[in-house]
Amino acid sequence: MAPPRIRIVEAEAFERWTPFVRPFRFGAVTVEGAFQAFVRVVVEVEGHGRATGMTAELMPPKWFDKRAERSTDDTVRDLKASLAAAVAATRDLGSDTAFGHHANLQAAQADWAKAADATALSASFGVAQVDKAVLDGLSRALGQGFVSVLKANAVGLDNRLTPDLSEAAITSRLSALSPGRSIAIRHTVGLTDRITGADSLATEMDAADLRYFKIKLGGDPAADIDRLLAIAGLLEARGIDYRATVDANEQYQPDALSDLLARADAEPRLGGLMGRLLFIEQPFDRRVTFERPLPADVAARGVIIDEADDADDAFLRARALGYRGVSSKCCKGLYKALLNTVRAAAWNAGSTGGPAFLVSAEDLTCQAGLAVQQDSAFVAALGLTHVERNGHHYVDGFAEAPAAEAEAFLAAHPGLYARSDRIRLAVASGRLDLSTLDGPGFASAAMPDVASLSPLTTLSAQGLPA
Repeated sequence: MAPPRIRIVEAEAFERWTPFVRPFRFGAVTVEGAFQAFVRVVVEVEGHGRATGMTAELMPPKWFDKRAERSTDDTVRDLKASLAAAVAATRDLGSDTAFGHHANLQAAQADWAKAADATALSASFGVAQVDKAVLDGLSRALGQGFVSVLKANAVGLDNRLTPDLSEAAITSRLSALSPGRSIAIRHTVGLTDRITGADSLATEMDAADLRYFKIKLGGDPAADIDRLLAIAGLLEARGIDYRATVDANEQYQPDALSDLLARADAEPRLGGLMGRLLFIEQPFDRRVTFERPLPADVAARGVIIDEADDADDAFLRARALGYRGVSSKCCKGLYKALLNTVRAAAWNAGSTGGPAFLVSAEDLTCQAGLAVQQDSAFVAALGLTHVERNGHHYVDGFAEAPAAEAEAFLAAHPGLYARSDRIRLAVASGRLDLSTLDGPGFASAAMPDVASLSPLTTLSAQGLPA
């Protein structure tokens, strides 16, 4: 059956300020709050009528664009402008498949980014949100869960943007998708997080059965070794079988990273942690990632790109330089992530040995509600078994959302959320219960309270809502 053609009848963007309960530091930036974006579309699906789709995503400063000359507020304005441009461009799309709309929007957004001096990642943010909302609307119109829609390729996914892939490889990978019933949490240890004492990694481990950890690195080998020793000491004392990843958020130089790894190998107290290290995430500045091959000692650890994943061929180019993987983040684009899993599957099938290629499940502080549901359900459908989740660690439940909105999500997904003094993500088991996320739509049995959202606006000079 041919994928149905879709017309985007309406598209709107909203926002909600989301304060953090503790600061989150990644790279050189410390964040104490951020806007969450919401997109609502009405789609008319050929042969199936109209349906409404929604999505949500946090807009963190200084991740999509880390250029020194861009202020914190500048980078958030760019994300808002990207979203506004993508929503406005839907008016000119006409009738096409869901993936056809994505390809056309992406081309238009590239032109916008050039004129606005926005990064490719910032430009893709707006398109990614429209894509997710359209998938939600399409799935609702078809009366199916998003996994069934993708398996049948009702989105019209093809290789027009990834000519290195065959249509047969895409079809084969889609057919292998399966709804996930649960997924393990990979807990982020931020650079400002305490390791022991009050409100620390230790107390997080007391509250949840955590077995996967993502450790942020700061770029200074000596300081990072000291911090790794403190973390490893806690994990080893717990006597658990854990796994870890490290994320440098572009903070390392190649020689310094080699120094860090040599120090870690020479330190007996880090033997357990280094033996359980799954991969290293984005160690080098995205602007130099593709300038040289990985040093052999670094490549041997398994390195993935994240911030450097700013184009449809980024994973392909990174592979040629010794990288083994790439991150999946719905904020960067679900179709790009899906096509990268096609690449990894095809490369692994043709491999004669050596480490496998991988797509990892990473998080950009996904918040309770649609953001965490859609991203978690998507990566679980890809077959990934653990996902970095840190939104619930830095934001208290549903934050500024109306109580009725939180109640609606709890009623729709009673295993995913839990009530204490307020409704929060249920994390005590160390896993997220995804068993209720495969109903019609894109993991969206409940919806945000649109009346409580604000239209997309600009920022005040202080970076707070105007």
